[in-house]
Amino acid sequence: MIRSIAIVWFVFLVSMPGPAQDTFKIMGNQESYNMPFKLINNLIIIPIGVNGSELNFLLDTGISNTIMFNLDIKDSLKLRNIEKVRLRGLGEGGHLNALKSTNNTFRIGKVINGYHMIYLIPGKEFDLSSQLGININGIIGGDLFHDFVIDINYSSKRLKFYAPKAYTYKKCRKCNTFELKFHKKKPYINLQVQNNDKAATEVKLLIDSGAGDALWLFENSNENIQIPEKFYADYLGKGLSGNIYGKRAKIDKIIIGDYFFTNANVSYPDSSSIGSAIKNKQRNGTLGSEILKRFRVIFDYPHRKITFLKKSKFYSDPFLYNMSGLELSYSGMMLVKEKHSNIDRGLNKSANATVVEIVYNYVYAFKQSYQISVVRKDSPAYRAGLSVGDIILQINGKPAYNFKLQEINRLFSEKPGKQIKLLIDRNGEVLTYSFRLESML
Repeated sequence: MIRSIAIVWFVFLVSMPGPAQDTFKIMGNQESYNMPFKLINNLIIIPIGVNGSELNFLLDTGISNTIMFNLDIKDSLKLRNIEKVRLRGLGEGGHLNALKSTNNTFRIGKVINGYHMIYLIPGKEFDLSSQLGININGIIGGDLFHDFVIDINYSSKRLKFYAPKAYTYKKCRKCNTFELKFHKKKPYINLQVQNNDKAATEVKLLIDSGAGDALWLFENSNENIQIPEKFYADYLGKGLSGNIYGKRAKIDKIIIGDYFFTNANVSYPDSSSIGSAIKNKQRNGTLGSEILKRFRVIFDYPHRKITFLKKSKFYSDPFLYNMSGLELSYSGMMLVKEKHSNIDRGLNKSANATVVEIVYNYVYAFKQSYQISVVRKDSPAYRAGLSVGDIILQINGKPAYNFKLQEINRLFSEKPGKQIKLLIDRNGEVLTYSFRLESML
């Protein structure tokens, strides 16, 4: 799976600890609980019941407190004990006005917490749904991980929660276990990277399952962390405080114990987009889900460990990148006219033969539409004349609504020279554009 949408969450909150009973437990004193998850653009989506309402959450080790959004305050959610606060995260913008709410009931299958504290960004100001194609109402991370040992099986798309005292480490020849270090309740790991024919450099990375990219490095955070000569400027993703921009390149090697990846993707975010992150002077960057998904991973916050258990089915996936210069998002539903056919069979008595008559009719249906949200300057799409806000009607002659967003992003990342033909709607005018994918690295 490619990094098509880097939905990157580093929410830096200065918050008071919640009440002692704000903990997650498995119902019935069970020792473990197993559940499925959805994997979209490398990101884990799980269903959570909040005060009786069923919602979708992004599972994100890059945040400590639970955040909710894309809801009206008049919603049936009925959040409790509300007070006004301000939040600050990554991105170009400033602080956001939000609400803090305590003593909420969260239920994840058989995992429950009746006294959970959350932060709510009111209204529709902030929304992930358009970038993932599924309604997303929140992000949950450290609050959940600190109460369990959590086994993430990316191959089977299942999570397993263990009560910390019930989990037993088994001898495993191919397992690589690392110490976790925490800063503001977020997990960090020490790994090695190598680039530009230099010796391997040890780096301290935030482990962020909510970041779709493979690796972020902060330029000059170590004397060996410099942007290579070959790079291109790009949109990296969306943070709580706005869009994040930076430079994309390739890195020679990422070393994770006995495993290593060569010619992997790496991004260098602009310092203006990550002001909060670089305040942690010991941090060198982020390890994202483009790497995590290549393993079966055991997060053990209570014992400060992380184990890369074995290779997942994604281990050998190539490190692809978007060569079109376009970022797309869902733009709601559009009414389309579809051609249907019915076959009528009858007997022609004079000829004693069966007559087949195909009758065509048309029906109207609502289909998901896509629009261009970002056009990278000097990219093939930019030079072709495509613009932000254009609605995609067809891709290489096929209706756009027949594609999933992940499929379109993969199409934009397949191989240099591939021709892309787009039929678009620009303010009611239907136009055709064509360009070829270009290698940037």
